[in-house]
Amino acid sequence: MRSRKFLKAEQAALVWDAPGLVAGVDEAGRGPLAGPVVAAAVILDDQRPIRGLADSKTLTALQRERLHDQILAKALCCSVAQASVEEIDTHNILQATMLAMRRAVEGLRLKPAKVLVDGNRLPTLDVLAEAIVKGDARVKAISAASILAKVHRDRLCEQLHVEFPHYGFAGHKGYGTPEHLEALLRHGACVHHRRSFSPVAAALARTAGGAAVPDDASMAISMDSATVEIARLDLRAAP
Repeated sequence: MRSRKFLKAEQAALVWDAPGLVAGVDEAGRGPLAGPVVAAAVILDDQRPIRGLADSKTLTALQRERLHDQILAKALCCSVAQASVEEIDTHNILQATMLAMRRAVEGLRLKPAKVLVDGNRLPTLDVLAEAIVKGDARVKAISAASILAKVHRDRLCEQLHVEFPHYGFAGHKGYGTPEHLEALLRHGACVHHRRSFSPVAAALARTAGGAAVPDDASMAISMDSATVEIARLDLRAAP
């Protein structure tokens, strides 16, 4: 008589993905009020591992810079792309992000057999792709892509700061901080601001209406109102 162990079915892992190179993809800059959205695609080299790869948001600026250089030196290939402010305002931030991701994948020197994308949405690609929620913390190739995208965008914001120092881009990187919102109220929007985002649209409306620079009391009220709009906009589509 056969043993129960023999009769018990065993589970075997089945891998259906075609063998080949795997690219990780992530973005930086969906939430800011200014600047492009940046995406990166990275194919790591298993023979040249990189220690310390993690979600870029959990790393210090110095750690990101060091890892950025290692990724460029050790990865099989990398690609960084972006979607402009104009494209964000025309298509909305989500579609612009997908566009930047597609450009990053298409810019790779080597074509991957599969693409792993951080999040729950996929850009239109001509290769097999999978969306992975919190992939920047779970998949090394996506972690590497998140670092490249973040460092690249931060450097762009430092360049914007040189051009428009009164907005403080080097510090807040375009996000809707109190400092940035106050600068919008005082100076209006510059060419790098996203017109489809509510706080920027409100600043443009004030400028068009010839509103005077508010005093401290009204500034505080306006800042509170703008902060509420920041919380609501998230990935709002352009009108």
